[in-house]
Amino acid sequence: MSGQAMVVDVWTSLREPTPLPRRIALDRAWPRPELCLAFDEWLVRQCEQGGPEYISFWSPRDLFVVVGYGNRVHEEVNVEACAADGVPILRRVSGGGTVLQMPGCLNYSLVLRVPTEGPLATITGANQFIMQRHAEVLTQLLGRPVQVKGITDLAVDGRKCSGNAQRRYRQVLLFHGVFLLEASIALMERYLRFPSRVPDYRAGRRHVDFVTNLGLSSEAVKATLREAWQAASFPVTCQDEELAPFLEKYTSPEWNFRH
Repeated sequence: MSGQAMVVDVWTSLREPTPLPRRIALDRAWPRPELCLAFDEWLVRQCEQGGPEYISFWSPRDLFVVVGYGNRVHEEVNVEACAADGVPILRRVSGGGTVLQMPGCLNYSLVLRVPTEGPLATITGANQFIMQRHAEVLTQLLGRPVQVKGITDLAVDGRKCSGNAQRRYRQVLLFHGVFLLEASIALMERYLRFPSRVPDYRAGRRHVDFVTNLGLSSEAVKATLREAWQAASFPVTCQDEELAPFLEKYTSPEWNFRH
């Protein structure tokens, strides 16, 4: 944190007040992994307070591990290897499994209002609606079938290329995930244990045999998802003091190593 305001996704210089679009697309690069997770919660707060909906993107600069809300760190992570190599271990607010974040991954976060009716009104409905939309648009982009597998995985030829999860608040839904584009998959064998819970289609496969890269550019995937969610690029300013309460959580061992 620099002590200054962070202006995210300044695509154009705005000289006159401009009405906010219904849904904003953000693209950001954070110097610290904790900021990646804290900013998701900041976006949720903005939406809860009457702001627009968002889709945001970020790509890791370095290696770090992110466990799901209910995961036990020592069951899912090779803690000793992470400590030896200086790989941070963080915990996110959503469910799902443990992820090794690294260059070659593209993360997205959808922050959407929860309606009283329709697919987004329920956990199951949101999973099916969002995952199917992403499968369809990525199939068109890749030129090969991308399928929804398990509950919130995307797979190509039976191998996982994207993991996703959601966290529901009273009025807002946070749905986020990671796409493997050009990641070093072999590193998963060093830092991640075999998951405690797996979908049936994994069939006992090791990480290197179960996951695969899409081989797409991050710009192509971002453009496809922005279009799919009809999101307009717009500058958003986040003050350090606004992000600080969320950032404190992700720098706390009590949070990251709970359970």
